[in-house]
Amino acid sequence: MLLKLWLRGRKSPAYRQRIGERFGFPSKVSATPPLWVHAVSVGECVAIAPVLKQLLALYPKLTILVTTSTPTGADRIGKLFAGYSQLWHQYCPYDQPGSVARFLRAHKPQGLLIVETELWPNMLAQCHSNDIPVLLANARMSDKSARGYAKVASLTKQMLQHLDLLVAQYDSDGERFVQLGLEHKKLLISGSIKFDLQIAANTLPDAANLRRQIGSRAVLILGSSHNTEEQGLLELLVQLWRQFPDLLLIIVPRHPERFTEVTELAKKYSDRVIRRSTGQFDPSCQIYIGDTMGELGMLYAVADLAVVGGSFVAVGGQSPLEPASVAKGVLMGPQQYNFSVICPQLEAAQGMHSCSDYTELLQQLQRLLAAPELMREMGLRAEKYFLSQRGATAIVLQQIQLVLLKQ
Repeated sequence: MLLKLWLRGRKSPAYRQRIGERFGFPSKVSATPPLWVHAVSVGECVAIAPVLKQLLALYPKLTILVTTSTPTGADRIGKLFAGYSQLWHQYCPYDQPGSVARFLRAHKPQGLLIVETELWPNMLAQCHSNDIPVLLANARMSDKSARGYAKVASLTKQMLQHLDLLVAQYDSDGERFVQLGLEHKKLLISGSIKFDLQIAANTLPDAANLRRQIGSRAVLILGSSHNTEEQGLLELLVQLWRQFPDLLLIIVPRHPERFTEVTELAKKYSDRVIRRSTGQFDPSCQIYIGDTMGELGMLYAVADLAVVGGSFVAVGGQSPLEPASVAKGVLMGPQQYNFSVICPQLEAAQGMHSCSDYTELLQQLQRLLAAPELMREMGLRAEKYFLSQRGATAIVLQQIQLVLLKQ
């Protein structure tokens, strides 16, 4: 584990910081037992933030310890909760008996809120033996994940039995958890809290400012891209520029350690590449690299059309809800199992189109970029669907109060 952290630290130095926390040695302990919230990375942190902010407003004396597994998650918590002195971050302990035991002895949490599906046997077993209630919120379980958990059926059943309540996004998710061993009486369906995403106050003004610098050109964004997806779209860009010579492409890689790599790749296709971190924008720019943290939503707002990454590689797709929340139409590849309910619903609402491969993606890009009014209409339909699904946060908040805070 130490070797893995050291190796990852070559590209992302933050992995070599605060290593003790990953083995259960606290860097800070509160005077009162905190509510422990585990949100593995950026997506989960953004999703649970509205819930936590409402909790802090309702209970000003409540202390909240948020753990993540990634430095990007840590960075996002720091930005989302700047000024909230009663909430702080530490890295989640590795799921070893000693690491988890040290963590629990040090912090004595009054309850554990796990965001989405981050199940660890030692974590759950030791919370159970220490009478620490556990709530799994915004839970999802794809067919692929269910097959994986079924391979260790007895361990999975034991973990699910240690939960006090599981709040699933949709009926299909809940049914898969029940089939894996969850007691039906411990299941509640809420919808996804990601629909209650709050747009940061500076998002639209910052987007409008950048858009003024860009001008009236068409803007396409590839958001949360993974390895090979940037090259896949850049190959199409060569053809798109023949038809739309003023087209600007924004690329926002999913992982910050790839920012430089993606920039160098982009320079093979254009000599007019700018990184956002430079703080400069030239109207002649052809490829703009979003290499800053916490600005993906703003960059989606700048664009006319969004291609959501993680969907042309076997990772199940990143969230289409961020572009939908700022009225942008969505194009995604065939890998969508992380959003197996949301994607079909968004597509049925005509706010999204699924592409089987890059050839179909090119066809859709050519069709939509040639018809700005179709892009605008697609974006408005995406936003309408997004707004129609809100409300899960209130359900999750109520269950936190009942199950974890005993209110």
